[in-house]
Amino acid sequence: MSSNLIQMIWDSFLETIIMVAISGGIGALAGIPLGIILFVTDRSSFLPMPSLNAILGTIINAMRSVPFIILLVAIIPFTRLVVGSSIGTAAAIVPLTLSVAPFIARIVETSLREVDKGLVEAAQSMGATNYQIISKVLLPEAMPGIVAGLTISIISLIGYSAMAG
Repeated sequence: MSSNLIQMIWDSFLETIIMVAISGGIGALAGIPLGIILFVTDRSSFLPMPSLNAILGTIINAMRSVPFIILLVAIIPFTRLVVGSSIGTAAAIVPLTLSVAPFIARIVETSLREVDKGLVEAAQSMGATNYQIISKVLLPEAMPGIVAGLTISIISLIGYSAMAG
């Protein structure tokens, strides 16, 4: 193989790593809090806010249901506004992030739903605040599911980055 071809493959590999790492990181920073909010504002949770839950759930479901290639094209004006271009590695990060954040939010919500409600009740009976329940009970107990979901999200991002390329 020629050295130019090897260099192009290496450069493409690095661009994929950059796109997936940045969009996965920003997507997790947005998706994890969204998933927590979805869980705690549910009617059956300890901080019910049905209106907020319904609005947020509808937005997340709408974002998750849009195929990536359509999202990629539909948000070109927004991508230009954010990064100044609609092509390239930096431009691909915007739709990748917008596609993975709702996915992560639902994974986090589902992982939190799997935590035994008795643990939350026990923490409440001991006087734990809502923040303590989330940080000391729910997140540690749901961590294996969240990590597994983040792994699946990263794998999806790799596939999406091929479309963005």
